[in-house]
Amino acid sequence: MRLCALLSVVWVLAACAPSESKQPADLVLRGGKVITVDQALGEQEAIAIIGHEITAVGSNDEIEGFIGADTEVIDLQGATVIPGLIEGHGHYLGLGRSKQILDLSSAESFADIVTQVGVAVDRAEPGEWIYGRGWHQEKWLEVVEPSVEGVPTHHSLSAISPDNPVLLGHASGHAAFANGRALAIAGIDANTQDPPGGTIVKDRDGEPTGLLRETAQRLVQAHAARAQAAMGDEAYRAMLLEQVQLAGEEALRYGVTSFHDAGADFRTIDFLRAQEEIHGLPIRLYVMLRVPAQEMQGRLGDYLMPLEGNDFLTVRSIKKQIDGALGAHGAWLLEPYVDLPETAGLVLETVEEVTRTAELAVAAGFQVNTHAIGTRANREVLDIYEAVWQAAKVDGKELRWRMEHAQHIHVDDIPRFAELGVIASVQGVHCTSDGPWISTRLGAARTESTSYRWRDLLDSGAIINNGTDAPVESLNPFASLYSSVYRVMSDGQAFFPEQGMTREEALYSYTMGNAIAAFEEARKGSITPGKFADLAVLDRDILTVPAEQMADTQVLYTLVGGEVRYQAP
Repeated sequence: MRLCALLSVVWVLAACAPSESKQPADLVLRGGKVITVDQALGEQEAIAIIGHEITAVGSNDEIEGFIGADTEVIDLQGATVIPGLIEGHGHYLGLGRSKQILDLSSAESFADIVTQVGVAVDRAEPGEWIYGRGWHQEKWLEVVEPSVEGVPTHHSLSAISPDNPVLLGHASGHAAFANGRALAIAGIDANTQDPPGGTIVKDRDGEPTGLLRETAQRLVQAHAARAQAAMGDEAYRAMLLEQVQLAGEEALRYGVTSFHDAGADFRTIDFLRAQEEIHGLPIRLYVMLRVPAQEMQGRLGDYLMPLEGNDFLTVRSIKKQIDGALGAHGAWLLEPYVDLPETAGLVLETVEEVTRTAELAVAAGFQVNTHAIGTRANREVLDIYEAVWQAAKVDGKELRWRMEHAQHIHVDDIPRFAELGVIASVQGVHCTSDGPWISTRLGAARTESTSYRWRDLLDSGAIINNGTDAPVESLNPFASLYSSVYRVMSDGQAFFPEQGMTREEALYSYTMGNAIAAFEEARKGSITPGKFADLAVLDRDILTVPAEQMADTQVLYTLVGGEVRYQAP
């Protein structure tokens, strides 16, 4: 029986007044196990909250003195409290968007996808765009012929959707599949050349298969965006508002109280700022600005929004992307791919673009967070950071610049993270999701020496923060924490388990690690007096529960700023 069924939370009025020296708390949680993630406090039993801040942490007897006539009390009955979890790298509105379109993540074959699209076509008007996301060819149980590079051609999909353009995003976000109608609208045919940083995959006759890698997706996405713009400002705003709420509901259900959003343009930040002003954001957002360097000049000062007061929106970082994803053969490698030896990956934003952005960031006081997955991508970005800091005569460690993903790192570059002070922004669940097929791209030796080397990074003194890259993966932090520690893949095998974190390290990476990576450790990341009362109440102790039960942890309550924003049914 689930603990939440036994918890029987009681909101009570205290029978005794608080001691004269203590201000009565607005809310007290007591009778539980409080994992503070604060070395000075260790594990405690109870928490007192006034307003949006933690006032005191201690034993039940110590916190009893904060209970007054109007204090609300939650009797935890042994439940575990941890700091509100922080998603270290995700796409907030993208997560909301994923709830509005076809979910292809459970498809076991291309035929499953065709079936889902066929149902959507039956419900759609002719000419209406159909969107989906989440497919991954490495997870299919069979490959339909004809296929090119492991992915079928568009013809069976086009046959059931002749009048509706279809665009289906890969789980990684680094590729998409378009049907014939969408290709025609975008003017993509045998004569269309690959755009810089992208590939239009073609069959042996030179005809587009429907698979578009990296920047080639934009050829179709631009037309889909025009169709979306035609819906009108009111409908567009309503769609965005729904995305905010859907993403917030998902986050709160998983005990996530803060979210590092990995890339928004000026318009999106303006929208989110307006929502914060009317208290319309369900959780706290740390948003990375993502626009070309030339668009940043002269505007960065207007968008520098460090954490102040009870903030729900902060902006003080810039997102760049130097390469793509390994699954789509877009990660930039030092050596060619084993299964596609004619390429070593794709460069999505040039070294010059990332360098110019880094120079602007130093001058404006912004953090730089660069997507780098492949071995060459990681080396190039480390080189860029180091050169820019030297030229500007600044201490890079104080700037806390980040490497987003840091998945495949050459052994010579691993110690450079700690030496330079570059934070490795990893996603635990990516390791176990990608693990079964990484060696098909890199070969066994390269996989072992370069892939997901968290133990090596930690032992070298590097800071790691953690997340899921939602909606690329499920936002579920407990699945990602389990992956961070045990690295067990879908086939039951562990992916080089000696590179795993301890449970304490994994929890730290999801709390204090993420807070440090956002310059917010004074207000977030631990259950410490003076910090935000952002908390997650769990049905089990994730530090001691049997390993096989860790990923199934359920959240009973999520508090943001001392307010219960989620309660389990």
